[in-house]
Amino acid sequence: MLHRHAPENSGAATGHMTSLKPVEVLQPPHVLADAGGTPLGPFELAEAPTWDAQTGKLWWVDLEARELHGLDFDVSVDADLAARAHRRFELPQKACSIGLARSGRLLLALADGVYFFTPATGELDLLVRPEPDRPDHRLNDGKVGPDGAFWVGSIEESPERAPVGSLYRISADGRCRRISTGYRVSNGLAWSADGRAMFHSDSRGPTIDRWDFDPATGMVGSRTSVRTLTNELGRPDGGACDVDGGYWSAGISASCLNRFDFDGKLVQRIELPEPRPTMPCFGGPDMQTLFVTSARRGLDAASLARHPGAGRLLMLRVSVAGVPVQRFADR
Repeated sequence: MLHRHAPENSGAATGHMTSLKPVEVLQPPHVLADAGGTPLGPFELAEAPTWDAQTGKLWWVDLEARELHGLDFDVSVDADLAARAHRRFELPQKACSIGLARSGRLLLALADGVYFFTPATGELDLLVRPEPDRPDHRLNDGKVGPDGAFWVGSIEESPERAPVGSLYRISADGRCRRISTGYRVSNGLAWSADGRAMFHSDSRGPTIDRWDFDPATGMVGSRTSVRTLTNELGRPDGGACDVDGGYWSAGISASCLNRFDFDGKLVQRIELPEPRPTMPCFGGPDMQTLFVTSARRGLDAASLARHPGAGRLLMLRVSVAGVPVQRFADR
């Protein structure tokens, strides 16, 4: 079934607590550096931080630079994270989002399609082009869901961002199913710990939706608009969920991370030393480290004068663990 934007639906998945308490910030946000202590970046538009717990590696992209980055960590000592090797891969198109695969490969949403990427060889293999008839569109935020499929949205590649973007579910055999349409900037995908709720945002809505979700089949049910935001509160960019039921959203217009409960109530706001944060992800041995990407793009001259190093990666530690990302079911 194809869903379009609709009035708020009062139906909600059952069994979720909505009375969240603020978490403790165990280590304040600071710039992520490489093994030599040099801050990483700045990046024009860093996005899609993705933690691979099996390898102790953080992946992210610089969308405008057409680059994929990987940073290895030594995770052998408790929750401490010590950066090691940093690798950069050049890509033929804008790189938009990342998924881990069971085969050990990566899934990359490039501008025109979803590809398998083998880091050891640099080989790219096309899986599917969701919108082959729309050269004026590109893919955007994407993530592997608890159903083992890759979920990714599209946007119109124009400053106006007309409400013509869609959300897709892509399975390992290359089948692509359009789930919903009518978005200006499809963003913010994340799933609750039990996999029965999917969060999704429209950065130019600017709204956050919650869908009932079947983690076994990938079928979506009722859709609830849980929050409408402002530039001052923070337009919703990328998102992540924690195990207590919180939904974390990068407030790209307000230099913050916002944490909402299941029903969209703002529980906590964490100010960040980056003016345009783009996406959080949880990682580290205990999944209590938050990595946050950010962007230089979109800052005017006055903002760049105040933040000459804008576009760095941040990390902070909090007192709640994140929901681990899933792996694409290609085996």
